[in-house]
Amino acid sequence: MFADQISAPAPVEAAFAAARTADPRRDAAASIIAAAIIDATVQIDQPSGEGLRTVATAFLVSAPRPNGAPRTVLVTARHVLEQMPERSARVGWRLQEPDGGWRFSPQPLEIRDAALDPLWSTPPDRDIAVMEVTAPEAFARAAIPLAWLADAEAFETAGAAAGDELFTLGFPGGLSSNRAGFPILRVGRIASWPLTPIRAFPTFLLDFRVFPGDSGGPVFRPGGGAAEQPPVIVGVVIKEVVSPRPMQGQPQGQGQGIGLGVIAHAAYVRQAIALLDAPGRP
Repeated sequence: MFADQISAPAPVEAAFAAARTADPRRDAAASIIAAAIIDATVQIDQPSGEGLRTVATAFLVSAPRPNGAPRTVLVTARHVLEQMPERSARVGWRLQEPDGGWRFSPQPLEIRDAALDPLWSTPPDRDIAVMEVTAPEAFARAAIPLAWLADAEAFETAGAAAGDELFTLGFPGGLSSNRAGFPILRVGRIASWPLTPIRAFPTFLLDFRVFPGDSGGPVFRPGGGAAEQPPVIVGVVIKEVVSPRPMQGQPQGQGQGIGLGVIAHAAYVRQAIALLDAPGRP
């Protein structure tokens, strides 16, 4: 595993609407939507001594409270936070400079309370974690609308099939696409069948190579096309597939990655967000 509510459209929703108005072709809308999801994706890390660090991916979702108050939620894989034993991690905010450039500015993020109890919520038996965060204003505006996360019904009725192309964002090997800390965009195809119902198949395979640092990244289709089809986050990268036996030349007891990622359905992100509002939580 690897490691105030307003009625006007949110900026990312407005970008999608503008793309559709300007050019209904899939490619034009898709590029703008991919950029919007890139803006909401961040690196999360924690130093682990001797110049090492645990690195992973997270993304932000705008998930208002039941009373309508705004709330920004950070989403990642549960094992990412479990493998960070200290009280604080770092989140890689990116700040735009007056000249239009960008600056990488990682800042502390509390992931445990004073008693070292987790501050995140997670669905039972699912490698998903979410927690409320206070994000810089630009990142709060860039957070993905909750409506963009596919629920079980949306995924099952969308007709997703083996071979469909999906995008994913991450920080493979702890690398970013540039000094400003933007994530790396890659593409893969669904490599599993059947895919539904998700209660029977809570994860699926994606044909792309997973590296340390990719866990927690969003997996999405960009939307677009002539129909009013919004972009959809369909899942979260949680691990790579490793062969159960060593390949030729591999040390005994060690398997080998075979170029497949395991993706947890976005419906479980929705479930985890709902747990933030469960009775008894602060």
